[in-house]
Amino acid sequence: MSMNVSRAELQDAAEKAFGQGDLAPDAEKSWNLIAEMGWLMMAVPEDLGGLGLGADATGVIHTALGRALVPGPAMAQMLVIEALSAADGLTARDDLLTRAMGGEVMTASLAGVSTTGLHACVPDADRASQVLVVEDARILLVPTDSAGITILARDTWDKTRRLFDITPGESGGGLVLAEGDAADALARRLKAQLLFALAGDSLGGAEAVLAMTIEYLGTRRQFDRPLAMFQALKHRVADMKTWLSAAEALFWANAAEASVSVVQAGALKAHATTVYRTIAEEAIQLHGGIGLTMEHPCHLFLKRAMLNCALGGDADHWEEQAGRRALEIGAA
Repeated sequence: MSMNVSRAELQDAAEKAFGQGDLAPDAEKSWNLIAEMGWLMMAVPEDLGGLGLGADATGVIHTALGRALVPGPAMAQMLVIEALSAADGLTARDDLLTRAMGGEVMTASLAGVSTTGLHACVPDADRASQVLVVEDARILLVPTDSAGITILARDTWDKTRRLFDITPGESGGGLVLAEGDAADALARRLKAQLLFALAGDSLGGAEAVLAMTIEYLGTRRQFDRPLAMFQALKHRVADMKTWLSAAEALFWANAAEASVSVVQAGALKAHATTVYRTIAEEAIQLHGGIGLTMEHPCHLFLKRAMLNCALGGDADHWEEQAGRRALEIGAA
């Protein structure tokens, strides 16, 4: 990292910001805090007014947000900021970038490139001023009050996020950020960034729900002994800790690389979300009856895990892509 900021220092700041309060905290207060702490400008180059810290720093942010189930469009906002940072020829770029880094909501689809005109799973679109539209060979920033645009709420099982489906209509009124080969390259970079962010959010959530489970097993007693003393439960927890540690090592190894391909990021996301879902399912079982109730937060982690599994392409898709890529490399 540049500016002499270590990962440990960022993790400590994130813990102080979101690690002491309730899960799924108030959306507006959380968003204001994210903006005030400068998290939206972490990866923006210093010559554009950002902090220039790169993927390692944003990885800390996404894991922290996932750990506390923080609502809001941070993941989508960072995609918009990345796209604006790359739009060198755009006259209004500096003003839009400053507004986006300052917390004015600008959003993007968490589902991927649209081939039908419908942009699905767009966080907080109802309060955003702009939406990033990624099409074949063209990337635009479109005002949400443009003529013909439609914004429909999407009902989801995961209530820690508010998602919408957008049909931009005539996007001629939008600002073109990139076209042709430049748009294709930027679209790949945005896709990889989204997949990396989903992986980070998943590992943060998996860490939190596992810690909650270990604490519960240490306090809940059966046959006059804590559940944590039962050998079979120890083995299950040890397995989960092993899965999580391996996934975290893979995540931070990817964060340290100068560039990560879309397929590489997709394989990482597939693994991280699978680990998250599996640990969340195990956590509910290990909590027993209370883990199945709406009053206990276990279900919040499982619902977020299931949504993360679907966003950006599921594990079947990315594992197939990674397999095909491995075969191509082996045949070369």
